[in-house]
Amino acid sequence: MKRIVSIQDISCIGKCSETVALPIISSMGVETAILPTSILSTHTAFSNFTFKNLSDEIYKIIKHWKEENFQFDLIYIGYTGTDEILDLVMYFIEQFKTDNNIVVFDPAMADHGKLYSGINKNIVEKMKGVCKKVDILRPNLTEASLLLEREYNEQYSVKEIENIAKELSNLGPKNVIITGVEENNKIGAIGYNGKEFCSNFETKYNVSYHGTGDVFTSSLAGSLVQNKSLEDAIKIATKFTTECVRLTYEDINGTKYGVNFEEAIPYLLKLIQKY
Repeated sequence: MKRIVSIQDISCIGKCSETVALPIISSMGVETAILPTSILSTHTAFSNFTFKNLSDEIYKIIKHWKEENFQFDLIYIGYTGTDEILDLVMYFIEQFKTDNNIVVFDPAMADHGKLYSGINKNIVEKMKGVCKKVDILRPNLTEASLLLEREYNEQYSVKEIENIAKELSNLGPKNVIITGVEENNKIGAIGYNGKEFCSNFETKYNVSYHGTGDVFTSSLAGSLVQNKSLEDAIKIATKFTTECVRLTYEDINGTKYGVNFEEAIPYLLKLIQKY
């Protein structure tokens, strides 16, 4: 069985980060190890959330895992929250990256033109260092703009986004996937492997839910370790995320703090069989 390690926070309420990654990847038939970077009472869209930095434990966990000679087919890095934890993430990559595994980095720090609560410019700079060490960089358009130190715009053409992907590849990642791309009233993602582009677009719902990026990256990671191509993995992740949004949008009791991804897991498994 393939094994993924998910390195990101645990938000106790609010569907994102580890509480999304663990069930989605596990449902795809992939063993999921977790390395929590912090624990929050809720995700950061709530007010007055509590935050406990777990950096003191991270080094101990890395040391133990190294002694046990644990190995991972894919290293998935999500929300980190502090520059101290980013240093530990880079150390983790140095210890566990091999020629045969994949490192996927979601630089979770901003959306809709704004930084998340608690994120500062020093963290943005540290994330550029992580970019040099990864195989796949998966930002949204706000995060892409921050990494490139360019002004964020509300609207981009596909050609402009392709150029952004090329610029991001100059930071070091072998592949770049930009999410939240809109075209002809649809929404999706554009991928770049250093030579050519691929993309997939699905129905756009006029609503915004927290954690959809985590849903996308988790299903992308689960697809990649099952030897799906970058293009097919993007299709699976885009279609699954859109189905999660649809189910939540059509649910009169749908929450405002996450999507009904649990209901969409049977659809995800069909996608895995199809592509």
